[in-house]
Amino acid sequence: MLAYDPGESAAHRLDARTKLLVQTAFAAAAFAHTTPSGLAALTALAVVLLAGSATPVRTALAEFRVVLPLLAAGPIVEALRLGAPWVEPTAAVAPALASYRSLLLLGLAAAYVRTTPVRESEAAVSWLVPGRPGRLLGVGVGLVFRLLPVLQADLARTREAMRARLGDERPLRDRVRIVTTAGLNRVLGRTDRLAVALRARCLSWNPTPPPSSLDRGDAVAAALAAGLLAWAVWPAGAV
Repeated sequence: MLAYDPGESAAHRLDARTKLLVQTAFAAAAFAHTTPSGLAALTALAVVLLAGSATPVRTALAEFRVVLPLLAAGPIVEALRLGAPWVEPTAAVAPALASYRSLLLLGLAAAYVRTTPVRESEAAVSWLVPGRPGRLLGVGVGLVFRLLPVLQADLARTREAMRARLGDERPLRDRVRIVTTAGLNRVLGRTDRLAVALRARCLSWNPTPPPSSLDRGDAVAAALAAGLLAWAVWPAGAV
C-alpha cells in the first residue's frame, strides 16, 4: 500500500523540500533525454535512489501494478496497423521509451511517498508556493496522501468480502459494478466524515510547520539535483 513507512534510510533523513527538488530535476532530465542511453543512465540513478530510500524495485513496481498494463499497451497499440504490414515495430520504439520513462518517475514517486511524512509534504508544498494558494495546495496533497491508502484498503476489503461470498464466480460486469458501487459509497462516506473532522479541528490557513533543517545529506542531494538540471539543458547530441 502506497503510504509513509518510517525508517532510518538516507532518504528518510532528507528534508522534504530537497526530495521534491531531486524529483523535479530527475523528471526534467527524463523528459530531456529520451534516448536509450539517456534512460539507461537514469535507470542506474533510479536504482541507487531507490536503494537509498530502502524501497526495493519490486515494491515500487507493485505500488503501481494497476498502471503497468496501460504502459505496456501503449507501444503495442501504436505498432498495430489497419492494413499491411499490420505491425510496424519501429513505430513502437518512441512510445516504449516514453512508457519506460513514466515507469522510472513512478518508481521515484513511490520512494518519496514511502520516506516522507504527510505533514512534511504539506509544509514543503506550502513553502514552495507562498500564500493561500500554497496552503490550499498543501492541504490537497495531504488529503490525497491520507485518503488514498484508506480507499485502497476499502476496495481490498470489498473484493475480499465479494470473494468470500463466491462473488468471483459472477460475470465480470457484475464484479466491476459491485466493486465500483461499494467504492463510491465508501468515498462519499469518508469525505463526509472528513469534512466534519476538518470543521471540528478548525483547519488553519497558517498552521505551525513541523521542524525542518538542512544538513550535509541535503547538500549532497541538492548538488545531485543541480547536476540533473544541468544535464537536462545539455545538448541532445551529447548523450
